[in-house]
Amino acid sequence: MDLLLEIDDLHCGYDDHAVVDGLQLHIAPGKLVSLLGPSGCGKTTVLRAIAGFQSVTSGEIRLNGKIVSSPGMLVPPEQRNLGMVFQDYALFPHLTVSENIAFGLRRQTAGSKRQVVDRLLELIGMQGYGKRYPAELSGGQQQRIAVARALAPQPSLLLLDEPFSNLDVELRERLAVDVRELLRSQNATAIFVTHDQHEAFVMGEKIGVMNHGRMLQWDTAFNLYHEPNDRFIADFIGKGSFLRGELVSADCVNTAMGRLSGNRAYPWPKGTPVDILLRPDDVLIVEESPIRCRVTDRAFMGADTLYTLRQEDGVQLLSLMPSRYDYAIGSEVGIELDIDHFILFPPEPVVETVSAG
Repeated sequence: MDLLLEIDDLHCGYDDHAVVDGLQLHIAPGKLVSLLGPSGCGKTTVLRAIAGFQSVTSGEIRLNGKIVSSPGMLVPPEQRNLGMVFQDYALFPHLTVSENIAFGLRRQTAGSKRQVVDRLLELIGMQGYGKRYPAELSGGQQQRIAVARALAPQPSLLLLDEPFSNLDVELRERLAVDVRELLRSQNATAIFVTHDQHEAFVMGEKIGVMNHGRMLQWDTAFNLYHEPNDRFIADFIGKGSFLRGELVSADCVNTAMGRLSGNRAYPWPKGTPVDILLRPDDVLIVEESPIRCRVTDRAFMGADTLYTLRQEDGVQLLSLMPSRYDYAIGSEVGIELDIDHFILFPPEPVVETVSAG
């Protein structure tokens, strides 16, 4: 399969401080992917390295089979045929909407530029806005123009760095869907960087979760949620809790809530202490269950309500139930577990603190 972008064993950083550590990433033409992780995890540095704004200390980056970055070698950004969309829009305030979109079309005739601008304005649903200036537009409209401007020269790869972070939540969700459909309609190849998992899931056919400069898992949204291969991902993606247990066989664990078995085997010895990942939809409130919990918090979410539950031994669980069931804070409820995906992790070590005396 032909690859548009190949990143192999990438290391880069600042002032002897490693920011990206051994990253591998291969992307085929026409794919939309996301890089997801907390602030400082290295995802924006990866984007800067792809764009040519950041040098690499080891490894290499290839675009369309040609090396553009390696130690001591850096092809300038303007020679990489890339488009970039930033979180602050970076529109030219003194240029009209049409002039902003046409900015990168320097070598085309006036008629050709007009055709490209008109087509993109139609695609982003902003026909008739060509003569306006950025200050006359809303934040969402400005970001649409920024995407259109980046797409106008038909770059081989589009890089989007937290492009919706300055917008309110509802607008971000709606704009993410619109931009995704726009990119698909253009058969664009794009990398979308964000710390927001919902945006990453909307935009990316595949998502790479990063932490401390490393790619922890490159997978679909479904697998990241249901089949995380790292405890950090289990915590970072979605909501969840952990139930302590002890392995009694490769696919069976003894817990305070009974013996649980699952859909996968683990190669650890019998007696190994483990934590079982429980997603909110794994924990069902069932009144007649002898396993009792106290409702300590609740969050109404429209069709569902997310309950925080606490057992007598202090174990805290989350349960997502249809909102037609209504349990008050402080009430006692019974619970059962319905686990489709059996995910175990070694327990986190207990850190002992020593007070100075």
